[in-house]
Amino acid sequence: LITGASGAFGMVAARVLAGAGCKLVLVAGNAEALDEISKEVREMGAEVTANNARPTDEDTCASLVTHAVEAYGALENLVVASGMNKVALINDMAPETFAAVMDANVNQSWLLARAAAAQMKQQGSGKIVLVSSARGLLGHPAGYTAYCASKAAVDGITKALGCERGPTGITVNAIAPTVFRSPLTAWMFEDSAEATKVRTGFLARVPKGRLGEPEDLAGPLLFLASKASDFYTGHILYADGGYTAG
Repeated sequence: LITGASGAFGMVAARVLAGAGCKLVLVAGNAEALDEISKEVREMGAEVTANNARPTDEDTCASLVTHAVEAYGALENLVVASGMNKVALINDMAPETFAAVMDANVNQSWLLARAAAAQMKQQGSGKIVLVSSARGLLGHPAGYTAYCASKAAVDGITKALGCERGPTGITVNAIAPTVFRSPLTAWMFEDSAEATKVRTGFLARVPKGRLGEPEDLAGPLLFLASKASDFYTGHILYADGGYTAG
């Protein structure tokens, strides 16, 4: 079950897990983009069902899990790739905007994990993969109070739920990328003077010397969604080119 399947990371997750032989339930609020990624992975040979929905409340999250179980008999993996960011300095950000970021990144992750964990406990196994960020660990001077707070909370959910559900055979981990190519960050990859200035300053902190590509998240996801990670839970896996190391 992949939520946010029409986003940059969600599409990578769909392609990677389809290529690994998974049967997929893809979820996204953008119906047109959902149809496109569903068609693409079907052409790869994957068995896919699509659900045009947003995981905004308890009933919807429970129904998504039910959908997966009814379609395929069990839910082995949950990948929460849905979320959002709004950038503004704290005194320029409306409280409603802060609340919206927290809802999309924290509340929805918690609700989805809650619904999946109930099913996985019955099965005796399962893997939950949340999406955090290097900003869950590090601050940012340019209006990231909502985003940093939300991703730090995702880290907390990952660690606490990993401890809570470890004895039940469920692993809970998170992938935490730094800047990687997506519609929201495409401007940073351009050759404009502004993009070059921002990129140069950022890359001075990245030992690998480049920005991330969506494909850089493929390996971590395969690891966390497979038996290779059976001894890992409550872990934040930074896909950041060394950004958080120095």
